[in-house]
Amino acid sequence: MSDASRAAQLRRLLFPQSIAVVGASAEFQKAGSQLVHALRDFPGALYPINRKTTEIQGFKAYPDLVSLPEAPDLVAVAVPAGATPMVIEEAARARAGGALVVGGGFAESGDAGAALQSASLAAALDGGVRLLGPNTSGYFSPAAGRYVTFAPGTETIRAGSVAVVAQSGGVNLTLSFMLSRAGLGVSLAVGLGNACDVGASDILPLLADDPDTSVIALHLEGVTFGRQLYDTLRAVTPRKPVVVLTVGRADSSAFAESHTGALLGSFDLKVAALRQAGAVVVDSTDSLVAACAGLSRRRLPAKADPGVALMTAQAGPGLLIVDNLRAAGVSVPDLTDASVQHIETLLPPITYMRNPVDTGRPSPAFPEILGTVATDPNVDLLCVWALNEPEVLDPAQALAAAASDKPLLFGGIGAAGAFDEVIEQVNAAGFAALASPEQLVTAARAMVEDARAQYAAQHDARQEGDAAAPVDLPDTIDEAAAKAILGDLGIRSPARILCATRADAHAARAQIGGRIVIKVIDAAILHKTEAGGVHVGVADADALDRALDCIDAIPGPQRAYLVEEMAPPGLELIVGAVRDPSFGPAIIVGLGGVAAEAMQDVSRRLSPITAQDAHAMLDELRGKALLDGWRGAPAIDRQAIVDVLVTLARFIADNPAVSEVEINPLRAYPDGCLALDALLVSRKV
Repeated sequence: MSDASRAAQLRRLLFPQSIAVVGASAEFQKAGSQLVHALRDFPGALYPINRKTTEIQGFKAYPDLVSLPEAPDLVAVAVPAGATPMVIEEAARARAGGALVVGGGFAESGDAGAALQSASLAAALDGGVRLLGPNTSGYFSPAAGRYVTFAPGTETIRAGSVAVVAQSGGVNLTLSFMLSRAGLGVSLAVGLGNACDVGASDILPLLADDPDTSVIALHLEGVTFGRQLYDTLRAVTPRKPVVVLTVGRADSSAFAESHTGALLGSFDLKVAALRQAGAVVVDSTDSLVAACAGLSRRRLPAKADPGVALMTAQAGPGLLIVDNLRAAGVSVPDLTDASVQHIETLLPPITYMRNPVDTGRPSPAFPEILGTVATDPNVDLLCVWALNEPEVLDPAQALAAAASDKPLLFGGIGAAGAFDEVIEQVNAAGFAALASPEQLVTAARAMVEDARAQYAAQHDARQEGDAAAPVDLPDTIDEAAAKAILGDLGIRSPARILCATRADAHAARAQIGGRIVIKVIDAAILHKTEAGGVHVGVADADALDRALDCIDAIPGPQRAYLVEEMAPPGLELIVGAVRDPSFGPAIIVGLGGVAAEAMQDVSRRLSPITAQDAHAMLDELRGKALLDGWRGAPAIDRQAIVDVLVTLARFIADNPAVSEVEINPLRAYPDGCLALDALLVSRKV
């Protein structure tokens, strides 16, 4: 089936005009009965399928799919797992668009279930039917009256403009109910379940084209096809904002052989890739709802560093909000002198007016002040915080009176019930309404991160082009061979001589001169320092003999030695690239060199990267001040580090036979940098 046909069948699955329920029943405790009940007001054709009866819940029942008067767009399957492959085969014969399998007992349950899932998928692929699930709670679209789910209460979820795509059916329902209670509602909410066919990468492009969806909420657990998801998000996020809630912070990488692999971390890489693709990543359901509240109303224009202003009637909450914004790296700029001078004519002199603007108890001038702040050229987003004081402030009217062409966020608190009405009124007026200082900060931060991501995408100088010819790798890649390969890429390392005997090592010391470094050469020893195979500052022949004795004492066969020039002191970093099994080639940079794992100060990206990406990675390091010159030290040559990052990222992307490459440490100087140690691990392809 062509990509266009698969997309067309998916549209039939998610936007059906006719639905058949296989396993429909009059026994309400069964999922098939609950599906029919949930679809009782479906505006299209509903066909219960049951061989033992002719009517279910007032709808004519049919014995099988091929007996239907038309080809159903969607077949909802609520039968035991063992019968599912046959039902999907029948759906294909009935020319259905898609099948939704609500039952469990598939890959999540063990080998036997996995076999049934594979058989179901094979039937769908062979028959040209798209398959959602199995093990899903279904989906619903309130505005369209489509509730293809057995979960109770979904008919109470209000229609809105937030689309939910969740790997977990339970999270899909949780987010949808929360979005409804927040006054946002949903346009479409889909539980992916096991996602053996239809996954997030299939649904996201449809939602990007959906006029009823303004923002996409995405929940992820494991990601099997990470690079595909990354590419999909890169295409979708310029058109619609995507907020992602993902899990797995306790996960660690088990596939890597180097320090790079340990530092990369599958969760950390997933988050970095999502952000690199333009998504806003949050860490809780509450944060997701708040982020969607801000982004669903209006998106900030693309900008490298949007300015946020706060107008508050209470100084204490205002300080909490500003402090949290600044701690998150959000710019809270001073207002212009002209704005401040005008505000001074409207407020008593006891309040602060430069940003945040503390109005004190709201006065009739509140809307004019709000308009003044909103039109300030330094402000891109205005946040407003106020207690519920209906006798002096109507937030919905004040926000509307500001007549700003910039996004406005309102946050406040008040007595239960009364303030719920304020939230409804603000939402109805077209503004996001948040119910705590933290929610207001989360919404503002999400909008800023989205604007920055848009800006980065628009200024991405990435040149995809054709991959360079792969490097011809030797059968054995020890440190000397790895450094030779890096040298061909333009990455410098200290002068070195490979020695087969102790006599050769003494001759090399004399040739290089001064203090030297001597190392064991063995591709099987990945961490030479820990094995006693690295000796630095060797100054004379006696010291060299002692170092050689230590190396020769390492268990195993007689090994060669690498004699190197002693590099001058500098700032040590780790730079590495790993081929992740889901997301593909990725690059990291971190401070600390050999102490990098202890410091955990690392930035990550998928490969390849641009120089812009590399500079951003360095800016993300907590210890980035060390690069700019610390306590009188000269600034480090950032461009040299950037060049190494871009080169390594391109190298692993172009060479599928390379699974890992690491420079640890990369010693950086005011003029250039040196690879002091190098590891390159190949794989069979």
